[in-house]
Amino acid sequence: MSGFLFVVPPLTGHINPAVGVAARLTAHGHRVAWACADPALVRRLAGADAEVFACAGPVPGAPGAVRPPDLRGAEALRFLWEWYLLPLADAMAPGVAEAVAAVRPDVVVADQQAFAGALVAERLGLPWATSATTSAEFSGAYDGLPKVAEWLRERLTELRARVGDPAGTADPRSSPHLLLVFSTPELIGPQAPLASHIHYVGPSLAGRPAGPGFPWEWLDPGRAKVLVTLGTANADTGGRFLTEFLAALRDRADRIQAVIADPGRTLPAAADDKDVLILPSVPQLPLLERTDAVVCHAGHNTVCEALWHGVPLVVAPIRDDQPVVAGQVVDSGAGLRVRFGRVTAARLGEALDTVLHDPAHRAAAARIRAAFRAAGGAQAAAAHLERMAGESR
Repeated sequence: MSGFLFVVPPLTGHINPAVGVAARLTAHGHRVAWACADPALVRRLAGADAEVFACAGPVPGAPGAVRPPDLRGAEALRFLWEWYLLPLADAMAPGVAEAVAAVRPDVVVADQQAFAGALVAERLGLPWATSATTSAEFSGAYDGLPKVAEWLRERLTELRARVGDPAGTADPRSSPHLLLVFSTPELIGPQAPLASHIHYVGPSLAGRPAGPGFPWEWLDPGRAKVLVTLGTANADTGGRFLTEFLAALRDRADRIQAVIADPGRTLPAAADDKDVLILPSVPQLPLLERTDAVVCHAGHNTVCEALWHGVPLVVAPIRDDQPVVAGQVVDSGAGLRVRFGRVTAARLGEALDTVLHDPAHRAAAARIRAAFRAAGGAQAAAAHLERMAGESR
């Protein structure tokens, strides 16, 4: 049997896709361990029995890791790198090295934003694979921004000199040995790169803790169901958007019910409301089986989970990779985009009516659903990692 070390940032959206892969490897008898700056988060998502090595590093929401909400575009990217991704890599590197020494893995599986995993593996001469939990960087996002791309390369070169092998050349965001992309070209588009080491495995879905009981009996079989979520990282920024959505919903309450995930508790939860259910968290995967449309921030996991179920979307990107993922949704035909900061109830309602009733959007979502399911998900990703481990011996 082989050993695998998953190196992940303390971000739910980056850990969740790896959880299903890790579970497959464990079921096949392999040793699986994790390195993360938030071991409690890993154990909450991967199970209490997960073997996790603690690393230092900033955790979202902690002092110094809170991003000003008004940052956009290049400024937001710069903040993400200078105040989060690069400090995270510097801080994680010693812990990753200790985890490698303890586990002695055959393969290090490094999330594309956990640079320390790739650079430490490279320095120690270990084979490493990339877990690409967002496909934004494979969409030519920086093709028209050469100065931005060069700035990123310079920062990675400096980081490599501090924690990796100064003679190394591989981009720590993209392993030259094995790149697992949790999407498919049907969503990414024709610019999706092709190479023998790149494998598009589609979403990796695994069972998640259900949390408090969801009132399934509340759902009205005579009305369309809409799930609204802005993700766990945007809990403090969505008040205005959610308020506009509520106004749009009230005009359509005769034919639409909505479930709103509101972890920041920005909306008052009304008792006995038959039109909208507001909860701090929802059982997203089973709920998507009964959902007709999703309104979201274009987070990669939420988009892929919706399309895995063939559900069209209205996307309102906020920051980071979300505008790129939103572009993928629109270009594929699986949904419409609205402006997060300026959208009105009228525009939201119009977009929602379109994705619910225009068969073209549902057909596009069904096409991507078929591609996702054919790609193999966690099972395919685990098989690629097992082959890599066998070849490394």
